[in-house]
Amino acid sequence: MKKILILLLFPLQLIGQEVSNSEVFWDTLKRHCGKAYLGEIVAGGKKGDGFTGKKLVMHIRSCENNTIRIPFFVGENKSRTWIFKMNKEKLISLKHDHRHKDGSEDNITQYGGLNTNTGLSDVQVFPADVHTGKLIPAASTNVWWVTIDKTSFTYNLRRIGTDRFFSVKFDLTKEIKTPSAPWGVEE
Repeated sequence: MKKILILLLFPLQLIGQEVSNSEVFWDTLKRHCGKAYLGEIVAGGKKGDGFTGKKLVMHIRSCENNTIRIPFFVGENKSRTWIFKMNKEKLISLKHDHRHKDGSEDNITQYGGLNTNTGLSDVQVFPADVHTGKLIPAASTNVWWVTIDKTSFTYNLRRIGTDRFFSVKFDLTKEIKTPSAPWGVEE
């Protein structure tokens, strides 16, 4: 009888557990694992910036339990990967992993931030962390935010106190062929 009572109460216990906005965001992102999408600059692009006029591709390449890796290719440049990690408190960090063609880390890498709360189910905000400020002093006021809904994924960067704003939007309704591995990752 005791076992039956425990089995009956267990589903009620699960119903009472709330899912945080960051967990909803995470699960939405994971649904796209293994898929690649084209993007376009929607703000902040200008001739000679290294992005404008180039093919922009994101590939949600790896979805582990607490880590999602998304290479971001700019033309033939495969040096960038966005790394999202979820910690025990259900907060998400965003780091930028930059590699050289030979796979070695760039001097400017692993910068980003941790969301300071669970955000919204479709928006997560990442203010620059201490490591970022030490690595790139001018970026100590950076704020990145990522949005995701049924049709798009948008990566945004604002440097507070300046005019710097960059935004690239990816169309999640049109999957493209999966690209090869980013620099530093074997097939």
